[in-house]
Amino acid sequence: QVQLAESGGGLVQAGGSLRLSCAASGRTFSGYSMGWFRQAPGKDRLLVAGISWGGGSTYYADSVKGRFTISRDNAKNTVYPQMNSLEPEDTAVYYCAAAQGRIYRLQTMCDYWGQGTQVSVSS
Repeated sequence: QVQLAESGGGLVQAGGSLRLSCAASGRTFSGYSMGWFRQAPGKDRLLVAGISWGGGSTYYADSVKGRFTISRDNAKNTVYPQMNSLEPEDTAVYYCAAAQGRIYRLQTMCDYWGQGTQVSVSS
């Protein structure tokens, strides 16, 4: 059974940092791009960061560029977004996802999803 398990969410003050983790299990994710989405109340789910299998290509939404950094450790089947300079607007449920192939497939063709972890940023 394939699982993506997120961890590391919580409450942080504006300007603070959080590092989320997504551990994948149940199969090898060789050739899969991994990404992080977020969904705030009343808003659509949005891809905020993505990384290719080899780590050579990354994607960031404009709203997080310069503040978020995504990385992965394929030996551990884990992907990490480091989130710095957090703002109240970053408050959302964050989801990990995997899509076979290139990063662009994360936008509409994710094969696997995690359950989500709540990130709350207080002003």
